[in-house]
Amino acid sequence: MIASGTSVNGVELGVVLFFFVVVTIGGFLAARWRRTEKLHSLDEWGLGGRGFGSVVTWFLLGGDLYTAYTFVAVPAAMFATGAVAGFFAVPYTIVAYPIVFVFLPRLWSVAQARGYVTPADFVRGRYGSRSLATAVALTGILATMPYIALQLVGIQAVLDTMGLGGTGGWFERDLPLIIAFAVLAAYTYSSGLRAPALIAFVKDTLIYIVIVVAIVYVGAKIGFGDMFDAAKGKMTKVVNGKPTGAFTTSEATYWAYGSLAFGSALALFMYPHSMTAVLASRRRSVIRRNTAILPAYSLMLALLALLGFAAIYEVGQGKMNVFGQDGKANAQLAVPHFFQAVFPSWFAGVAFAAITIGALVPAAIMSIAAANLFTRNVYREFFRPNASPKQEAQVSKIVSLVVKFGALLFVLGLDKQNALNMQLLGGVWILQTIVAIVAGLYTRWFDRWALLLGWAAAMAWGTITAYQQKVPNVVLRQGVAKPEVHGVRHFGSSIADFPFTHTKFYIAVSALIINVVVAVVLTLVLRAMKVAGGVDETQPEDYYSDAPDENVVREATREVAGVEAGVNDPPPPR
Repeated sequence: MIASGTSVNGVELGVVLFFFVVVTIGGFLAARWRRTEKLHSLDEWGLGGRGFGSVVTWFLLGGDLYTAYTFVAVPAAMFATGAVAGFFAVPYTIVAYPIVFVFLPRLWSVAQARGYVTPADFVRGRYGSRSLATAVALTGILATMPYIALQLVGIQAVLDTMGLGGTGGWFERDLPLIIAFAVLAAYTYSSGLRAPALIAFVKDTLIYIVIVVAIVYVGAKIGFGDMFDAAKGKMTKVVNGKPTGAFTTSEATYWAYGSLAFGSALALFMYPHSMTAVLASRRRSVIRRNTAILPAYSLMLALLALLGFAAIYEVGQGKMNVFGQDGKANAQLAVPHFFQAVFPSWFAGVAFAAITIGALVPAAIMSIAAANLFTRNVYREFFRPNASPKQEAQVSKIVSLVVKFGALLFVLGLDKQNALNMQLLGGVWILQTIVAIVAGLYTRWFDRWALLLGWAAAMAWGTITAYQQKVPNVVLRQGVAKPEVHGVRHFGSSIADFPFTHTKFYIAVSALIINVVVAVVLTLVLRAMKVAGGVDETQPEDYYSDAPDENVVREATREVAGVEAGVNDPPPPR
């Protein structure tokens, strides 16, 4: 049985180090991959030259959306509280793709035509509003930071399982994590988006191999019937007058489950890292093709989620537990401990390498996306309006380092629960940008100030409501039969009563409804008052374009070459 205080498993560690060295070499070599010029612009460093085809985009988006934390947290939620908290991730990733199939090609086209690097660039150009664009940019940065931190939580779960990082002084305990992120920062700084795009091939291949082998094991050695019986037994067990969890959804949880899945689907591609991977594509047809085939990852996620139930079975058989090196129960250890308990050390090492690399790929993309937002929509907008592409790229590189190490300090300095709380808020926050972005792709009816006030009202209501959700702060220690209760903690759930009802609903969707209502009402009021609506710099044909505007290309080429705008124009082609 796995228990806290175990020694370091040399075989597992050796396999993880091997793959870590492989992806590190690949990350640095990526600087030379498909490069047409030096990485002195955000188009090249931050968007990979906007030249990724269907295969690269598929791996990049898969590596971006299905993160290490996904592979640790989804089974962990299934293990701890059952289907409502865990399995909703499967339908939401399926529902998301038909939705984004409709609007993402339009966003890609207008960004390609106008040279936009971030969704906030589009908002700035569409509405002529610096304030609204800044709100979208800052929301994206705030929502991304805890997402990066949670990738570290996934790595910590692997290190803890291998016997690293659980005891000793802070430096000894956290050194492996610090080294991993330092190396990640180095090759991301050097290669930009090309680094995670290249190593995503390794990550996704390992994940597929690991999941297929694990499911074959479950079917052959455990049996799906026995697995589900064990899970049902745990979830229906009454503790303190309440069931442990939900084996399946019930009438009382339909709205909570449905709104959580639907809201998460809407939010998925509002995150800056998702947008960055999309805008790096070569053509709009690449976007449509990928939204059609990416659900293959959702099938993999469904199989992965079942490993949470498989872990319940193995715990019942006495083969494993979820106590960490610190002696505390931690559901995030369910999958790593499962692999260590039932597979040879070398294959458990492969699984741990897949999770670790699965953290590095999205963390790199997220830091690049956050840096692009800061550079384009804060630094250039407020501090240096005439910044050259080279200066933008340099600032973005530096900010990406700050973002990574900020996330590292956040995880090392605070309790893991704080990272989880911030991620809950991140989902509430990022969904509030959908009105300005997606509505703007189809209409200019909304007033820019109405959108800004709708965003502010939803952000305030969503944050306060999330804070008000309290749950007991329970700690279960190894060898102690009775759980310890240390008061209550806020941000205990992403579900709350829908306003003026007793129906449980996803907080982010409730906030979005408030956002839309405020934006519609104020738009009608401001239009009646004949308030100026701002200048729209886009053209109708931009939303169907499959090539950049010639004037945008010529201006960008001049700036990258260091030539002053408007001087020494290149001769027209003959």
